[in-house]
Amino acid sequence: MPPETGLPVRVQWMRQDEHGWDPKGPPTFYDYRAAIDGAGNVLGWQAEAYLPDRPKEFAVTLLAAELAGLPRDESHPGNIFNSLAIPYTFPNIRATVHWLAETPFRPSWIRTPGRMQNTYANESFIDEVAVAVGADPFEFRLKNLNDPRGAELLRKLMQLSQWQPQTARTAQSGDVVSGRGVAYTKYELVRTYVGVVADVDVDRRTGKIRVKKFHVAHDCGQVINPDGLRNQIEGNVVQTVSRTLLEEIKFDRSRVTSVDWASYPILKFPDVPDVAIEIIDRPNEKPWGAGEPTAAVVPPAIANAIYNATGVRMRSVPFTPEKMLAALKPA
Repeated sequence: MPPETGLPVRVQWMRQDEHGWDPKGPPTFYDYRAAIDGAGNVLGWQAEAYLPDRPKEFAVTLLAAELAGLPRDESHPGNIFNSLAIPYTFPNIRATVHWLAETPFRPSWIRTPGRMQNTYANESFIDEVAVAVGADPFEFRLKNLNDPRGAELLRKLMQLSQWQPQTARTAQSGDVVSGRGVAYTKYELVRTYVGVVADVDVDRRTGKIRVKKFHVAHDCGQVINPDGLRNQIEGNVVQTVSRTLLEEIKFDRSRVTSVDWASYPILKFPDVPDVAIEIIDRPNEKPWGAGEPTAAVVPPAIANAIYNATGVRMRSVPFTPEKMLAALKPA
């Protein structure tokens, strides 16, 4: 053995360690079906999700402490199935979760756990159904929403965004095409109503998607700190636009390869969208949370805007230029 020197040794957890070894957001896969009658009414809605196994079956620990045999607390990620159910009142609804026995990485929470993935699938498919029956996306949601508070929010969002009815796509010429998309949720069906309209440009030569502006209508009951609430909403939008367009875990057979800001890019200032917000203050109602709900509706609003611009549905996040170009080829 080498002689002891008595000198201190510095052990530092670096960014590449964190990116390479931290647990990842839960991988998810969805399958949707709907039954529609000749009058454009939805008779049945079926959603199936494939998610990591029940949270109580596994625990996530601080890996460095675990490998070093040091004391550590266990956390049990949960609730990733929430918001799979929809806020609309169709006569027949079935939402099913299939639990996966194992996944490539240790799954854990990430902002708006499960709600973002589930709402992305729900609100993308509701948009497809609206297009299939030739209905405006807002009017279709309002027709099937038996919730006065949610309906009020959607109407305020229409005014805020100066929405013009969309009953059919208009083909656009030129290399850069523009579109608008809407998404709505009542978070976990029990709190915080939020709806957004996204304005996007798609460059058909490069596949680059630029999100120009988000309009947000937000109802979390009594508002205690309006400035703090706006900051939370803006942060939700900016962070989730980044996750929707750019952020992706990459790996090979032995390790995670996206371990720095070059291999795991995030949104930069020139691509941050404008955010217009209307807060519905209800001083006589209980205050609800605002730290996560807006994130849930960002990906479907962008996806629906891309469809409005190009006629192409994006099925997998992130919407990278490579995926966009591949989707445009058949179109």
